Amino acid sequence: MNILVLGNGGREHALVWRLAQSASVEKVYVAPGNGGTASVSESKVVNVPELSPALENFEKLGQFALEKGINLVVPGPEQPLIDGVSEVFRKIGIPVFGPSYKAADFEGSKTVSKNFMAKHNIPTADYASFSDYEEAKKYLDVVNHNVVVKADGVAAGKGVLIPTTKQEAHDALKTVMVESQFGSAGDSVVIEEFLEGDEISILTISDGYSYYNFPPAQDHKRVGENDTGLNTGGMGAYAPAPVATPKILQQIDSEIIKPSIDGMRRDGVPFVGVLFTGIILTKNGPKVLEYNVRFGDPETQTVLPLLTEDTDLAQVFLAAAEHRLDSVEIKIKENSYATTVVLAAGGYPESYAKGDEITIDEKSLPSESYVFHAGTAKKDDGSIVTAGGRVIAASAVAPTLREAVDKAYQAVECIKFKNRYFRKDIAHRAFKAADQNANGITYADSGVSVDNGNLFVQKIKDKVKSTRRAGADSDIGGFGGLFDLKKAGYDDIADTLLVAATDGVGTKLIIAQETNIHDTVGIDLVAMNVNDLVVQGAEPLFFLDYFATGALDIKIASDFVSGVADGCIQSGCALVGGETSEMPGMYPAGHYDTNGTAVGAVRKSDILPKINDMEAGNVLLGLASDGVHSNGFSLVRRIIEHVGLAWDAECPWSSKKTLGEGILVPTRIYVKQLLPSIREKLLLGLAHITGGGLIENIPRALPSHLQAKVDMSAWEVPQVFKWFGKAGNVPLEDILKTFNMGVGMVLIVKKENVARVKELLTEANETVYEIGSLVPRGKSQPGCVVENTFNLY
Repeated sequence: MNILVLGNGGREHALVWRLAQSASVEKVYVAPGNGGTASVSESKVVNVPELSPALENFEKLGQFALEKGINLVVPGPEQPLIDGVSEVFRKIGIPVFGPSYKAADFEGSKTVSKNFMAKHNIPTADYASFSDYEEAKKYLDVVNHNVVVKADGVAAGKGVLIPTTKQEAHDALKTVMVESQFGSAGDSVVIEEFLEGDEISILTISDGYSYYNFPPAQDHKRVGENDTGLNTGGMGAYAPAPVATPKILQQIDSEIIKPSIDGMRRDGVPFVGVLFTGIILTKNGPKVLEYNVRFGDPETQTVLPLLTEDTDLAQVFLAAAEHRLDSVEIKIKENSYATTVVLAAGGYPESYAKGDEITIDEKSLPSESYVFHAGTAKKDDGSIVTAGGRVIAASAVAPTLREAVDKAYQAVECIKFKNRYFRKDIAHRAFKAADQNANGITYADSGVSVDNGNLFVQKIKDKVKSTRRAGADSDIGGFGGLFDLKKAGYDDIADTLLVAATDGVGTKLIIAQETNIHDTVGIDLVAMNVNDLVVQGAEPLFFLDYFATGALDIKIASDFVSGVADGCIQSGCALVGGETSEMPGMYPAGHYDTNGTAVGAVRKSDILPKINDMEAGNVLLGLASDGVHSNGFSLVRRIIEHVGLAWDAECPWSSKKTLGEGILVPTRIYVKQLLPSIREKLLLGLAHITGGGLIENIPRALPSHLQAKVDMSAWEVPQVFKWFGKAGNVPLEDILKTFNMGVGMVLIVKKENVARVKELLTEANETVYEIGSLVPRGKSQPGCVVENTFNLY
């Protein structure tokens, strides 16, 4: 693969350095490149100094790409993207890891980006946009909060002014709109509410649909120590920033990143490339400061060294450009931090000298440290000289932030040039916060919020109380749940047995998490347990649930438990308690797992199955299922991935739903419908059709000398199963052992009792099929035979 990288800064050097490591890359061309890219690899990397990514060179860049057989273009700076460089290459059939010119407008115009955030409810500062100076002045006179004045267009990272008084605000507005210090970028302005808090940057690789967030980085914009002096393009960075806790990152992902990527696609501008989201952590939660549509500088030099060696960045970029990011793997080094220190020319960000020679003592560089060139040039004699304000950077990776910072400064001392300048306090905010917490680490510091847990309990109490039944008060929050068997109607304790079942929901949970639909899987959890109780003739009495997550999202947890309560109401059992466990590091952001336990009671005379009473000729009745229920979801997900459908696509077997909604229809609960037949002693046995399908579940309720013969012509197989069978070309034997095929519960009944059982079930609104009978079974015969499968597909 041949790659063309556009740009000549430190960001581009870091990208070229990493791309050149890919075994799938033959050549990396850099237009125009710098002194660092020229030194990456003589065999792989070629600078093209005569071609800068300026608008007037776009046609030449396209011709160059065709001549060199370029397979992927990686634009570095924002201006070419805003000018439409991506379209140049896409029109000639070359993939581009970068946004369209329409998507690039999210950086090209702050008004566009702020309006987008408002439309999609993405948290950001209050704002107003103006192209008229006098109107902007009037607005400043009436606002009663501090403001930030931003040039609407691109101003090389310097078009943001932060006044501290009303007069300074007016001066800033005049600087931008009247004096035109930032050129045409200041023809219009955005005036924002000033927000306070720590700032972080999230770099997100996106293919327009899927996305991946790099670890959060924190930049240092001011030129002087302790964040003083003029704004710069960035004097250093570190990642991951400790201030971005797992809980905060989960909130950022769900409230900012995902809505941004989804919103751009829904607005007709799917974002391909790297979305740089500047975020401020306010006391009211994370809020967006700005979008950039490319890798940040020096954030790129910081996060790329955190990639594991087996992450092929070239293949990642190509996959994103081809809208298949989920086909590649991106991995970050575990327990690692990275730091970058920028060395600038003396006088930057104002006037500074160029042409000073740079020397690098490479032999003395610490292990896992890297030097990335920005404003440098390579002379004909091979020497490297300064050619910009931010000249060069030293980056380092280590197991702790302190070690990474120390190692980066060791690398700085290996780089010499006249009047070099660098900040000596990179990551000072992280260390200051650590010092403030030195007297003790709280439970919240470790990612666990007891307050959130208590709030969650209060939020679900009313829902849980709705599951009340005789024998249980269904109150939660204590140390356990109590149940009184006598109040439940079981007076003869000596004749009563307790029956327990425990189960989970399986990989169906993954789909719930991917679709953000959480209230149905709670019903599934109850169903899988209480259906297993009723097949033993037991009445479910009470239920306990377990919910474990990395960081507690109260809404998700509440939706889930609401589903559990609905399942308990359907089955007539009380939700008497459970456990909600917050375990940072055990589960990824946004993920959770669950388990449930149901306890029921059965009188000894009602225990099922009644194996000794079964004989050939007994009838098999089937109760209709509501769909896939909760088994076979590994196969479900594999088939969905195979056909390439998104969860928000139209459901192939139910056009009124999305695919996600169609597949998350919960497991049907059969308890209340079956209890009357059990109490009238009309049933010989029951089989809950879960994993293993009809073939493996019915024999579990039979004696060894009898075989179940099932006639599939007795009912119409639902379209959901036909669709999965066809879409996955699933072998008949596999699908019969995986799915319930439209029958969720099988009853074994004497012929003389069939009419009465059907009557009771029909009164309970059940769809009943007469699906077969019991026959004698030979020694080598299976416990269940399915016939007449012609209507399956």
